[in-house]
Amino acid sequence: MNSPEIREFIRENSHLFWWIKPDEQENADIAFLTEAVLNYGNEKSVRKLFNLVGVEKVAEIFHRQTSGPRTNYHPRTANYFRLYFQRHA
Repeated sequence: MNSPEIREFIRENSHLFWWIKPDEQENADIAFLTEAVLNYGNEKSVRKLFNLVGVEKVAEIFHRQTSGPRTNYHPRTANYFRLYFQRHA
């Protein structure tokens, strides 16, 4: 169950989850939210995600998602955040 702040964040950024039914968006888990925001979000939404979840937690999720042979991140996005988290997390 997501906190009220995270549910509000999901409502504000619902355009990032266009393929999920609106009534199911607020139940998205943090891993899915992280992937969608890092892949499709802007600077403001990424910063808000860091403030809500924490940079270290987002970095942990990102590294778990990109450590396998297959990833859903765009190559440039994965490279950018790999470098970013090496320095800031």
